[in-house]
Amino acid sequence: MNSAVKEDIRRYAGKSLSYLVPLAVTVILLVWLFHKVNFRDVVRTVKEGCDWWWLLVMMGLTTLSHAIRGIRWGIQLRAAGVPRMPVMRECVSIFGAYALNLVLPRLGEVWRCVYISRREKVSLSTVVGTDFGDRGSDLVVVLALFLLAVAVAKSAMDDFLIHYALGRDIRHLVMDPWVWCSLVAVVSAIWSICHFCRRFRFVEKVNDSLYRMWKGFAVLFTMKGRWAYVFLTLGIWTCYYLQTYVTFQAFPFTRALTDLPGSYWGLIPGLVVFVFGAFSMAVPSNGGLGPWNVAVMYALSLYGISDTQGAAFSMVMWSSQAFGLVLEGIFSAIYISWDNKHNPYINPAAAPDTEYSVTAAVSPQP
Repeated sequence: MNSAVKEDIRRYAGKSLSYLVPLAVTVILLVWLFHKVNFRDVVRTVKEGCDWWWLLVMMGLTTLSHAIRGIRWGIQLRAAGVPRMPVMRECVSIFGAYALNLVLPRLGEVWRCVYISRREKVSLSTVVGTDFGDRGSDLVVVLALFLLAVAVAKSAMDDFLIHYALGRDIRHLVMDPWVWCSLVAVVSAIWSICHFCRRFRFVEKVNDSLYRMWKGFAVLFTMKGRWAYVFLTLGIWTCYYLQTYVTFQAFPFTRALTDLPGSYWGLIPGLVVFVFGAFSMAVPSNGGLGPWNVAVMYALSLYGISDTQGAAFSMVMWSSQAFGLVLEGIFSAIYISWDNKHNPYINPAAAPDTEYSVTAAVSPQP
């Protein structure tokens, strides 16, 4: 078998895995979810107790958060040398990205980078670097929210770590010194390979990716408008949190949490549910379907919400958000078509390094 055939097999196998692994995770967790609950009971819970007006408010908050994210990304792009673009173009880059993430994890991130690179005729590597910085700042916020949840909802978090098998496993891993020693060893090995084998083509690409990631993140500390960036970041995550809190009002069993003693009008339970859901997004799946639902069910059970009620809450909230994302994707397609017609490219050729295709981007790199 010649090298070209081997390369084709490796490339197509990588593409297949990039589609099949998230799909498998989604299906397995959904099967597990509905094995734990009676689907008819879930449907009856939704029909009898859901106030759909609150879900419309939640969908509005979702759209607002994505618009703010687009404006925030625009600040970072300008700091990296990308010309100022219309606000609506910034927004639709995020609308379309989240809609495509329903199809395949990472596909939306790839698309928005390619779209901005081609539309603004700038280097793709520059845009990708800002995307790394964008997601890196989100990671910082998620970790801060986790620490906040541990501080203000200690009893609920302790209950999860003590009385739930998953919580006990997590606590065991965190407290096991061998886990930390192994982590240090792995990081040291990766650093050694990146440093001493940097002349190899694969390692050179890894180092280049890490450099772009750091460059995209580091610009946050030196760019103009960084305080506006911080303010917009608070706006994004406030909207994210309010999506969960508003959905609490859509069901009587979660609405009751607002009257729970010590819950501060349901703000603390909302934070716990939100943090659990945020961490679940690290698991590859189609738009979070499966991992997010299970995580939200676990979090709600800490406050006495049954599995059936938790499943109803998570499925309705996820489905409403997904419907909103589809509408955002349709709007993005219409706007991009209109924008290309009324503001055509000066040079239809791609930017210097935009041969980086969507198909290649979602495949494992050699």
